[in-house]
Amino acid sequence: MGSMPPRKSTLEHTQIAASAAIDKLGSDLLAMDLSEQMLLSEVFLLISGGNERQIDAIADEVERQLSLLGEKPTRRESSENWILLDYQDLVVHVQTQQARQYYSLDRLWNDCPSIKLDAIAAADAFKAGK
Repeated sequence: MGSMPPRKSTLEHTQIAASAAIDKLGSDLLAMDLSEQMLLSEVFLLISGGNERQIDAIADEVERQLSLLGEKPTRRESSENWILLDYQDLVVHVQTQQARQYYSLDRLWNDCPSIKLDAIAAADAFKAGK
């Protein structure tokens, strides 16, 4: 039995979350399609921040932008170097660079396809002066 790809709404929320993170200087964004993994979540969005204050600001902005669509996380867990926003289909992990390297979720799930993030393409084009 083949799995379904992430739903359109989940992908849209992922793009909005990515854009919100970039607005708050989130870096190394990676969205992973977990739909093949038979988990409850369809997408993991990983975001790095420079320090505790920055990961807080990133998570707050992601939460604010998604709340404008009526989306509220079912839970928010935070430590000083990792904030998790659980929207069930989409789980956002905002980590300091040290935590990102230490827990290396990227490597753990590296066999999952990544999802192209429009906000990254837009930011890259802006930096390149296009």
